[in-house]
Amino acid sequence: METAIGVFSKRENAEAAVKVLLQQQVPEERIIFLTRSETEAKNVGRQLGAISGGLVGGTAGMSAGLAAATMLAIPGVGPVFALGLGAAALVGIVGAGTGASVGADVAGDPNAPEPSSGTGALEDTALFRRVLNDGNSVVVVRTESPQVAARACAVLDQLGIRMHQGPSPKSSVSSRQVDGVVVLDIAGKIALAEGTTFLRDTIRASLEQGYNRIILNLEAVDFIDSAGLGELVRTHVAIRSRGGQLKLIKPTGNVYGLLKITRLDNVFDVEPDEAIALHSLRQAPAAKSAG
Repeated sequence: METAIGVFSKRENAEAAVKVLLQQQVPEERIIFLTRSETEAKNVGRQLGAISGGLVGGTAGMSAGLAAATMLAIPGVGPVFALGLGAAALVGIVGAGTGASVGADVAGDPNAPEPSSGTGALEDTALFRRVLNDGNSVVVVRTESPQVAARACAVLDQLGIRMHQGPSPKSSVSSRQVDGVVVLDIAGKIALAEGTTFLRDTIRASLEQGYNRIILNLEAVDFIDSAGLGELVRTHVAIRSRGGQLKLIKPTGNVYGLLKITRLDNVFDVEPDEAIALHSLRQAPAAKSAG
């Protein structure tokens, strides 16, 4: 499963990205649109429903489905609205727990019930709270199809990331242990298929061996695409679900700039070097395991 993420400071740019995703035949059930604003959720839902209807022949089910929204109530954060048939898949990305459907209201049904706050283990959903609180919108695509993932990444990279890809060396990940902490030295790029697969397999192996305190050394990484951002989020969630912690260290200028632009520098724990990250991991208590 690949996860591609685009962060947009302007709502109209996020809407444009969703429209192009649909035009590029990315299935609507794989698209999720996140926003903090209920008004925006309703307005965008109607607009996206109209887009979907026009592109697929106006079938009511698809149009209403894309416009459907799930309200996630995050303690200390407030409501977050997830639009799209793929909203249910959000549970698989950030452990969102359960939420209350407000799909009928967003779709324009005057008889729709009032939304109620959802309950559940929503801690990991708060990964995006600072991103969303800054007024940004988030578009997520999850798919097991390599072809769909490639089309989604092309759209989100162009409209959301706009990071120049130079002649990166072949991607690689090497692992070492320092005082019970796994340090992964990544080189090249964290991008669709090659870099994301290496990272995913290495993280899985470390967790299966019982290591849940992990440092990602990004010093030799010069490019991250939308799938790479998605994989970093999945990595963070996977480690926290095992009661562990993740640190990113020494991101390069381009990579650090990408984290800043997308506000994901507020999502991940970023440290300037390995020594500081190791000290922080020794001092901090382990995160509680999900579930």
